[in-house]
Amino acid sequence: MAGKVKVAFRHVSKEYDLFQNKSDNLKALFRPKNKKSPTFWALRDVSFEIHEGETVGLIGINGSGKSTISSILSGVIPATEGEVEINGEASLIAINVGLKGPLTGLENIRMKCLMHGLKNKEIDRLLPSIIDFADIGDFINQPVKNYSSGMKSRLGFAISVHIDPDILVIDEALSVGDQTFYQKCVDKINEFKARGKTIVFVSHSLSQVKSLCDKIIWMHYGEVREQGDADEIASLYDDFVKWFNTQSRTFKKNYQIEKKAGQKEPIEKHHENPDLNKYKLTIVDRFMLAGLFGLTIFFGSLIATGVSLMSIFS
Repeated sequence: MAGKVKVAFRHVSKEYDLFQNKSDNLKALFRPKNKKSPTFWALRDVSFEIHEGETVGLIGINGSGKSTISSILSGVIPATEGEVEINGEASLIAINVGLKGPLTGLENIRMKCLMHGLKNKEIDRLLPSIIDFADIGDFINQPVKNYSSGMKSRLGFAISVHIDPDILVIDEALSVGDQTFYQKCVDKINEFKARGKTIVFVSHSLSQVKSLCDKIIWMHYGEVREQGDADEIASLYDDFVKWFNTQSRTFKKNYQIEKKAGQKEPIEKHHENPDLNKYKLTIVDRFMLAGLFGLTIFFGSLIATGVSLMSIFS
């Protein structure tokens, strides 16, 4: 019998503006509503449920929407449409996510733990275990911007699993480590499973997903193509990949062009909540958002500077 719902996506869609450069992004804040930028739907009407204690894999080719789902689930970005229900704290493990390049590994550990509500005494207690798990040697005292992808993955994974979240979201974080570290991560994932934790595992490796997951959600160009038992969905996905690889280069190119063009088409609004219309931005709202954006950058820099100072005087 399935446990209580930990994650639910109900008719969730995510729209991105196709900006040519960073200045276009800022200009869009002040653009009249009738002059909309070209857009792209990374997710289109996605619905699924993940129950307590389940380990669910997200698979699909590049651009299918897997990382968009993990980012929405973790609170990194909001959905454009639909309802997202998260019952518990989710922690995202992905290369570079939440790590500040100018700060050292130690400073990043403290900063991320503080952001998750841990006290300094708790962080001090966890530090030796986190450092041991990451196993990056003297690089723990070096700026993260000097790390390889593998070292960033090691540090991010070590921090996230020691924060002990209700929902662990792993987005390709095991794809860059060596076999020794991969096995260490698998052991920790299996430990979390034994404790009844909920895990969402995003990977291109079908063998990894099959070995770790109870269920699989197969994403295809922003939509859920199939979902269900891990072995069954893995077999269907494997058949698709083998079929696609036997097609001609022209067929593959036209197939991809057609699918990507479909992601630029408007979505029917039959799932849209009419009450959301009252939240559409006015020109005053846009100025306020621009101001808040600037303040966020300012205070983010202060926090980073404060962590650096703490490490100097501690």
